[in-house]
Amino acid sequence: MAREAAEGKVVLVTGASSGIGRACADLLARSGFTVHGTSRSAPVDPPAGWTWQEMDVRDGAAVGDGVARIVAAAGRLDAVVNNAGFGIAGAVEDTTVGEALDLFQTNFLGALRVCRAVLPHFRARGTGTIVNVSSLGGRIGLPFQGLYSASKYALEGMTEALRMEVKPFGVKVVLVEPGDTRTGFTAHRQRTALSETNGAYRERFIRALQRIEEDETGGGSPEVVARLILRVLRHPSPRLRYTVGNPVQRLAAVARGVLPGRLFEWGIMRYYGVH
Repeated sequence: MAREAAEGKVVLVTGASSGIGRACADLLARSGFTVHGTSRSAPVDPPAGWTWQEMDVRDGAAVGDGVARIVAAAGRLDAVVNNAGFGIAGAVEDTTVGEALDLFQTNFLGALRVCRAVLPHFRARGTGTIVNVSSLGGRIGLPFQGLYSASKYALEGMTEALRMEVKPFGVKVVLVEPGDTRTGFTAHRQRTALSETNGAYRERFIRALQRIEEDETGGGSPEVVARLILRVLRHPSPRLRYTVGNPVQRLAAVARGVLPGRLFEWGIMRYYGVH
């Protein structure tokens, strides 16, 4: 990739208290960016070389105030990495509307709130970069991860449209799609309440979730994702979509568009033990 200088560039990273967000904030700070990281709770380990502030992406007023504080403190904002998110597990039937709304408030609507808050500033300056951290689960619907996949599918669709809408203003919009990554995401995944009591799906749910968690705990380092995001932010003309992580999982996203639908579905069901 071609590179742009990082010196003086100001970046907002949401979900920066741990995992991919923390790795991203640390690496960008070491690479010469001025980093403002946000999250609902403070990082366990104090930030090194970057500034943290509390900001709940579920709260539109908090997002607006947070972005305004960063612009006031730094005098500008050049990029945002929308990384805040969490996981939920359970059959679609076992997911209540309330549980789905809670997930979307962070994974999709949280990113939307941040985009809406930063875009007026980017448009006024005629430049800016938005990196939305999605997932390979936003390209492939995964059994017993249906609502998580749905939240990332929504992010993907919104990002594709947003990229076309703001390109004339000099604003770049990019999707980064990690595969399984070794972070605290696994331990913090929520299970739907009904998944603990509905025997109809119980056996297949447990098998699928065990495979998912094994893949995540054996997944790549969050620093690998952070290095990709660094390259994206340095690139003068990044493309829409980048995948990162397990080569087999990345290949699966490509195979979905090539293989017959029934064959691809059979492979996914067999892999997760739900056939």
